[in-house]
Amino acid sequence: MRGRWILILVALLVTIFFNSAYPQAYPDKNISLIVAYPAGGSTDVGARVVAAIAEKDLGKPIIVLNKAGAGGQVGWTELAKQKPDGYSIGFINLPVMNSAILDPERKTTFGIDSFTPIINQVFDVSVVYVKPDSPYRNIKDIIHEARKRPGEIKAGSTGMFSDDHLSILMLEKMEKVKFRIVQFDGDVPQLTALLGGQIDVSFMNIGGLNPRVKAGQIRPLLVMDRERSKFYPDVPASAEAGYPQLIFSSTRGIVGPKGLPDPIVSKLQAVFKKAMDHPEHLEKMEKAGLGLRVMQGEEYAKYIMNLHENLKPLMEEALKAR
Repeated sequence: MRGRWILILVALLVTIFFNSAYPQAYPDKNISLIVAYPAGGSTDVGARVVAAIAEKDLGKPIIVLNKAGAGGQVGWTELAKQKPDGYSIGFINLPVMNSAILDPERKTTFGIDSFTPIINQVFDVSVVYVKPDSPYRNIKDIIHEARKRPGEIKAGSTGMFSDDHLSILMLEKMEKVKFRIVQFDGDVPQLTALLGGQIDVSFMNIGGLNPRVKAGQIRPLLVMDRERSKFYPDVPASAEAGYPQLIFSSTRGIVGPKGLPDPIVSKLQAVFKKAMDHPEHLEKMEKAGLGLRVMQGEEYAKYIMNLHENLKPLMEEALKAR
């Protein structure tokens, strides 16, 4: 019996030593940061900015690897199957990843629990846009017209089951109206259609569009958040416009494969939090029009799971209409 307790004590001491020493020994080689979208996109831009700052503190290079394809699915599949040793981490984009998991036709080999949350970087709020000479002055004008002419108001979205598409469905459900949803492959073709009068209203995010708003090319009507955006201080938020439940955004955060050890998670959180607070990071993200909302640990994990649960009924409606 005594020998058994000695073995248990030795095992416990080894575990304690390993958990305390691991953060100091880690990393001893380059870290791969997988981005599930092409180089040059907003996710890639944000990833490279924060990685370049974080690697200085971490002591080893953080190499951004673009694994694009299938709306992010290729990169997330690659990330989920990596060894949970801290040398392969990556960005997830929500709610795009949620919708991929919830769409049975996508047949993802990963689930919402296939990743270890580390830290969220970008919180890119959804916005309702019209062209400058649009007769719609606020969101209530659009709702009123959609109620008068069901299925006739053409609303642009940046792809099936994207955050923009889901935000339209949320508004339809809340206000019991029906838009004619037009899907586009990204922001650029949708903007072209909006300015050309092929659609009446666009549902997009803030990121990358702030310069166009300042130039008077498009006009934002509503920011889908609880508070006004610093990028659009004159545009009402959902809560003050009478739609407190209409909260939607695209978030981009860093995760690791499932089973990433706590000491590694803690070290990465500290390094990336410091990098995200760095003036250089704040300045470059501001210039890119990308809003920040740092979430880590239990807060980030809870956000991911709550979003996934809240999206299930929306996805059910969207799948019925496919």
